[in-house]
Amino acid sequence: MADVAARIGVSRALVSLVFRNEPGASDETREKVFAAARELGYRPDSAARMLARARSRMLGVVFTIRNAFHADLIEAVYPAAEQLGYEILLSAALPARDEHHAVDALLGHRCEGLLLLGGYLEADYVAELGERVPAVVVGRRFPGASVDSVHVDEAKGVRQVIDYLVELGHSAILHIDGGDEAGAAERRRAYLGAMRRHGLAEQIRVLPGDHTEDAGARAAAVLLAERDRLPTAVFASNDRSAVGFLDAAWRAGLDVPGDLSVAGFDDSNLAQLSHIDLTTVRQDPLRQAELAVRTVVERLEDPGLAPRELVLQPKLMVRGSTGAPRRASVV
Repeated sequence: MADVAARIGVSRALVSLVFRNEPGASDETREKVFAAARELGYRPDSAARMLARARSRMLGVVFTIRNAFHADLIEAVYPAAEQLGYEILLSAALPARDEHHAVDALLGHRCEGLLLLGGYLEADYVAELGERVPAVVVGRRFPGASVDSVHVDEAKGVRQVIDYLVELGHSAILHIDGGDEAGAAERRRAYLGAMRRHGLAEQIRVLPGDHTEDAGARAAAVLLAERDRLPTAVFASNDRSAVGFLDAAWRAGLDVPGDLSVAGFDDSNLAQLSHIDLTTVRQDPLRQAELAVRTVVERLEDPGLAPRELVLQPKLMVRGSTGAPRRASVV
């Protein structure tokens, strides 16, 4: 600012007023200040600004680097935060960098609030974290903790999938489990309940897995080793697992949906690709991101708010990976 002031012959204080967009300078002076700043290559120092004021107006986001749905959420988080006057700082959880490390890094950069996308954080840790800093969890629930949560109605989404497959004529519907991933337990319980509700308890089959392409490929390998008892439909706990299953099935020469139908959960960008064309459950990442940002900002403004659980409605997206069965299943 001193360099800008010297260049146009005004005081540093006047330049500071202009940069802070406060009254006290004419339009002509403001134009000169900004012109000089551009000529000198001036850029605001965000770190210095944070130190100069009590608040950072920075929100931290913990996410998993290879999670396609997290990428969709992050894309929507930025405009939602900017609209409320906040900046976003990202911290990734990796195999060699757990979520505790990711959270500590964000707090070390003076983030005022945290958005925790899915993940594996322990309930006790989240409860303790909620006492230290306003936080919202997206995709998981921690009853009793002082954190807010935003998630889709997992059970309703799964019921939509199973109901649709049964309407098509499927009865042998296999589930690729999501292990301890975000939303997986709810989706597993909903699958079991929906199958029983349709009188298909004897057709229930769950293969272990997680929310990765490898899990879907492993499940496909199990089924391909016993082709004489293939199900007619597979419901994977998320899109990545479904895509891994599809890839292995196609490589083995199976026709989808002719030999078996495949459905996932998330409606990630991956599922929408024309050569994937995956039937799945839409979670609306745009709305989840908007609600998550708004919720954590509201808690910043009123720390005494009771913990809130915001539940969004899912939507079944029917695409080319599912169809009526062309053969009877053997169980």
